[in-house]
Amino acid sequence: MTLTAKDVAEILRLLEESSFDSLSLEINGMKLNLQRGSASQVQTVRHPAAVPAPAATASPLSRPKAKPPSEPGLAEVPSPLLGVFYRAPKPGEPPFVQPGSKVEIDSVIGIIEVMKLMNSVRAGVKGEVAEILAENGALVEYGEILLRVRPEA
Repeated sequence: MTLTAKDVAEILRLLEESSFDSLSLEINGMKLNLQRGSASQVQTVRHPAAVPAPAATASPLSRPKAKPPSEPGLAEVPSPLLGVFYRAPKPGEPPFVQPGSKVEIDSVIGIIEVMKLMNSVRAGVKGEVAEILAENGALVEYGEILLRVRPEA
């Protein structure tokens, strides 16, 4: 048995809806380790047939260092997943948000592609976009700061 992208998406959905912070699954030599919420490590997917990584990258991913905020009091919007971040719905279309854009809690600020699945990223805060840190088409890690919002008072 192998896992398809649809299977992984369903597993992620079930984990999000559960009260668990982590899940470890092994099927035919493939290991899937997922953590969320208050868990201290990020999501990792490992396969024993993969090319061995250098020792410096073999440890679990650490939260990347973001540049300091340009002003105090900005709310940070972290990446909910490990994947490729896109600022626009399709190539050639305008980005979801720009600096100065107003966002609501449920406003889509970008898309993260994971295993050919497109996942909408929501702002999670109401206010004005102050800074965009993630580059379009860049690989982002779980917890990496995508953008900062000046919250509405």
